[in-house]
Amino acid sequence: MKSFRALLASLLAGVAVALTGAYCDGSGRTQDAASPALPSVFERKMPPLDGATGWINSPPLTVGALRGKVVLVDFWTYTCINWMRTAPWLRTWADKYKDAGLVVIGVHSPEFAFEQDPARVKHFTAAMDLRYPVAIDSRHAIWQAFDNQYWPALYIVDAQGRIRHTQFGETDYDKAEAVFRQLLKDNGAQDLPPITPSIGQGQEAAADWTNLKTPETYAGAARTERFASPGGVVGLKRNVYTAPERLHENQWALIGDWTMEREAARSNAGNARVQFRFHARDVHAVMGSAMEGEGPVRIRVTIDGKPPGAAHGTDIDADGAGIVSEFRMYQLIRQSPPIEDRTVEILFFDRGVELFAFTFG
Repeated sequence: MKSFRALLASLLAGVAVALTGAYCDGSGRTQDAASPALPSVFERKMPPLDGATGWINSPPLTVGALRGKVVLVDFWTYTCINWMRTAPWLRTWADKYKDAGLVVIGVHSPEFAFEQDPARVKHFTAAMDLRYPVAIDSRHAIWQAFDNQYWPALYIVDAQGRIRHTQFGETDYDKAEAVFRQLLKDNGAQDLPPITPSIGQGQEAAADWTNLKTPETYAGAARTERFASPGGVVGLKRNVYTAPERLHENQWALIGDWTMEREAARSNAGNARVQFRFHARDVHAVMGSAMEGEGPVRIRVTIDGKPPGAAHGTDIDADGAGIVSEFRMYQLIRQSPPIEDRTVEILFFDRGVELFAFTFG
């Protein structure tokens, strides 16, 4: 059987091609949304869902079987913080409007190669309490059929199978709800439930948009930006990196023995570090331990050289201690005001961490 690393390497080229232009950005604000005023004629039909490699919470669904229902198709990937912050709304809508004829369908189209694993998708679907149907789109067939480029992305389809509204990014939940409520009424639904806001908790809490000034940053050689270690990126081979004299806002650096692969930076020895100068309430990192069978990677996180204390995220304690094991998003920092320019550092005591991206909130 191929190792996970060999499988990951074999999938990278296809993922890079499928996701050209894809967007899961730390800014997260709605990028494009149709007007809630619904046109009387809309040309585009809902594309087929038969490219799914599997289904969760449902037998396979078809466009024909969904005719007569109002459908909300949500493209997601489980490490995307922008999508996570939409999850409370999706759960609420799926439950509250199901008797009125709304069908919420999640389409899991992975950003990173490790997210193609159906077992991982099933695990995080359950962990995030997503009870509506989820299509596993590991080959990006549905993504391409919709010509989608974003996470999160909403497509709202009327009972005749026509796409009537698209919305990309976070926020504007009231606009999306207004659209599908009108479509439900047009389809004969009466006595719709009252509109109530969905308030996310923990990692799903809405971003602090006023103070969010640092964008999502990838750690792999193919897409990274604002890298400040002297000598720059040494892609696809082992290198000992050092810290710059100073990190400017939104810059980051590796320190120690690392290999910057296409998707991720991998530590080759213990006591490797990464630093990031940021301005945001929250700091997250998408990462996992590549050393299968050798246990998790122990970490310690500091902010401006000190333990985070009350500013620690859900995946570390007040001293900054935590572990990295499964491949997912880890919340490292959640600060209280005032929010200022700060430097976060992660010390990886053990070798074998794979760091994919930093996101902020």
